[in-house]
Amino acid sequence: MFSPTGFPECLLEWEDLEKSFHQIQDTHRLYKQKLEDVTKLQDSCSGAIARQRKKLEELTASLGKCKENHPAARLSPEDVDVISEMEASIKERADAFSEMEAFLPKKNGLYLSLVLGNVNVTLLNKQSKFAYKDEYEKFKLVLTVILFVLSFTCRLLFSYRALDALFNFLMVWYYCTLTIRESVLISNGSRIKGWWVLHHYVSAFQSGVMLTWPEGALYQMFRNQFLTYCLYQSVVHFLQYYYQSGCLYRLRALGEKHNMDITVEGFQSWMWRGLTFLLPFLFFGHFWQLYNSVTLFQMFQLPECKEWQVVMCSCSYMVLFMGNFFTTLGVVYEKYMNNPDKSKSL
Repeated sequence: MFSPTGFPECLLEWEDLEKSFHQIQDTHRLYKQKLEDVTKLQDSCSGAIARQRKKLEELTASLGKCKENHPAARLSPEDVDVISEMEASIKERADAFSEMEAFLPKKNGLYLSLVLGNVNVTLLNKQSKFAYKDEYEKFKLVLTVILFVLSFTCRLLFSYRALDALFNFLMVWYYCTLTIRESVLISNGSRIKGWWVLHHYVSAFQSGVMLTWPEGALYQMFRNQFLTYCLYQSVVHFLQYYYQSGCLYRLRALGEKHNMDITVEGFQSWMWRGLTFLLPFLFFGHFWQLYNSVTLFQMFQLPECKEWQVVMCSCSYMVLFMGNFFTTLGVVYEKYMNNPDKSKSL
């Protein structure tokens, strides 16, 4: 790097810096102008999509009335075909609008509004979206390993309430962070739905209750069972991440999965090919949650039980069991009914 020594050299360097500074100002001015243009385009596109959606809804309602007022017998075959094509195109257009809106700013949902305010969390290009999704997956993997190490340490090496509190605090932070990151992913087109979103809210609540459970005989009575369960869950989550990420990569390469789809702590229909071996591990974990709930409920009935955390943890584990078990069972049942021959072969 050039470092001027004499005054003439310093003067030349200053003149070069002046020219460079003016170029930076011009570039920044152009950048701000482009940002304003992008904002205008975003508003224009969002407004056009909203108007077209409204008109398509009105058209769908009109087509429905048309079919009611004019039965198929009174319509020509050509008219019936045209109506069917229009209805199919309307459904395809709704999917196309969803793809477009993934790159347009939108209002945050209630949860993100409470946590982040009115900040725009929409990422404007595919590279940024994929980078954020990959970072989310790495975050889950790293924290799963850390939680495994901590639960192993608490269960088999040290029995300190302060270390247990650190473990539970990390669990609360982990699940709360997941809920925020998943909300951002949903705003950017990731299709995380139903129970697998609610699951992390319930887990965060349950971990918070465990964090506030004071030291005592009842806590020690449940401690080893809880930490052993956490060890098992960490192993299952690692297996799920490892195999689901590979399966998602193959399905995305074949064009059968959305680029923003992520791994989940459960079983979905796309996992049927190649990941059914995970089902016994998942169902065992679900019934362990039921066992935890029953154990805590029995502890709650003891005369010496004074802690409210016992019954709240029992209810949380019951909610987790019912949500996980019936959601997974529903996926298996739906797949079996849609393709009974392949299901029997499995």
